[in-house]
Amino acid sequence: MAREVPVYLFVGFLEAGKTRFIQQTLEDERFNTGEKTLLLCCEEGEEEYQPDLFATGNVYIETVEDPASLSSALLRELVRKHRAERMMVEYNGMWLLQELYSALPPEFIIYQQFTFIDSTTFESYNNNMRNLMVDKLRDCELVVFNRFRAGQDKMLRHKVVRATNRACEIAYEYSDDKVEYDDIVDPPPYDINAPVVEIEDKDFAWWYRDILEDPRAFDGKHVRFSGFAILDNQLPSGSFLFGRQLMNCCEADISFAGFAAEAAVGPLPVKNRAWYRVSGVISYRHHDIYETEGPVLRVEKLEPREAPEQPVASFL
Repeated sequence: MAREVPVYLFVGFLEAGKTRFIQQTLEDERFNTGEKTLLLCCEEGEEEYQPDLFATGNVYIETVEDPASLSSALLRELVRKHRAERMMVEYNGMWLLQELYSALPPEFIIYQQFTFIDSTTFESYNNNMRNLMVDKLRDCELVVFNRFRAGQDKMLRHKVVRATNRACEIAYEYSDDKVEYDDIVDPPPYDINAPVVEIEDKDFAWWYRDILEDPRAFDGKHVRFSGFAILDNQLPSGSFLFGRQLMNCCEADISFAGFAAEAAVGPLPVKNRAWYRVSGVISYRHHDIYETEGPVLRVEKLEPREAPEQPVASFL
């Protein structure tokens, strides 16, 4: 059985502060206690590493200039070459993380993932390269907004992060090295304790994510929301799909987000691709559509409606 290799992943766009953070981490005797460490650099910024300041000398720097070069064979060879016990990766912000994920051998385990964002260029990157921003936020444990200034919009940054990642910590670092952690509380945009949980069109994406993350919290809840039906002969008899198209980050990322659905009593006059506002009960149980357990919508009432002004749900 191959020896496990811990991987520490640092992602973000150029000049976002990754190099400085890694440098400080390797200078810290609490982290760098002598383990042989492979530092894999996937981009070159203005700031350079100063190995003479590292707490120990067992750090070996290698560079990869093209995502196509990443492979399991390369990573294993570099670890073998330096007899590395762990790997740190400064990842290129213009490369999709899937390039790295696909290259990691099974024994290379991501222990921590951090995302660094230059707060002064954040809005431009988010507006013009939204898919890359989402890619860097989706799996991280900590987001650090560097070069944060008084007066910049914390709520905007908070919302962008939370639209993609509900669990990570968010930190704002000022130029004087003062750090503030995000303490904004996000109440759900619906009342889960209401007799009927009303989901408005603008809130569907958030509700759908909540129900996927904690489906048992909605077991037995009466709900009312809008979507369209999908009928297919390959679906189990009496069942259909009900939900909406959902965009996580960009048009290329649009996919169907919905549930296995069935009538609570008797047949329903459901038309394929027709829009309805439904009332029903969510039950968490096995269904043949999922081939496992999942949220099942037992429809009690169907009300035909027009497609909403924005038929594709999103987190923005």
